[in-house]
Amino acid sequence: MDQPSSGLEAAYRAYRADLLRFLTARIGDSAEAEELLQELWIKLQSASGPPVANARAYLFRMAQNLFVDRLRENQRRERREHVWAQDYAHRSAAGADIPDPSSNAEDIMLEREETAQLASALGTLPDGARRVFEMHKVDGLSHAEVASRLGISKSGVEKHMAVALKHLRRALLD
Repeated sequence: MDQPSSGLEAAYRAYRADLLRFLTARIGDSAEAEELLQELWIKLQSASGPPVANARAYLFRMAQNLFVDRLRENQRRERREHVWAQDYAHRSAAGADIPDPSSNAEDIMLEREETAQLASALGTLPDGARRVFEMHKVDGLSHAEVASRLGISKSGVEKHMAVALKHLRRALLD
């Protein structure tokens, strides 16, 4: 690596916290500021050219430019989405062909296969585990309610659920 970029890398390390505060103040989101800071670091890795007289000012200018680029990118995206939404609404109102948001045939077939596989696995559960599983997961009863209705302890319900889940996991993953 040549000398100019290593000097900028040292300055980056020295001013990293200040740069992060600078970007966070402008963006308002520390995660996105961190992302821009990473982008700045990547740009520094490929930096070449004559030595920079004021590394701190150079780094802050780079951070500002990255911020402005991100802002412009977001504005372009919002304009594109706005135009798309208007076009979609216009075509929808005009009765134009709008893509069907429902599942496609492949998704439907896969869902049916998974449902059949789950039904088959449920059918092979031991009776106690199947009853507890259905009451808890299908009917939405709490463990205490299931225990009360079946006349067993809450611990018994938990053991039946553990058996059912282990059995189903094994049946569905194999």
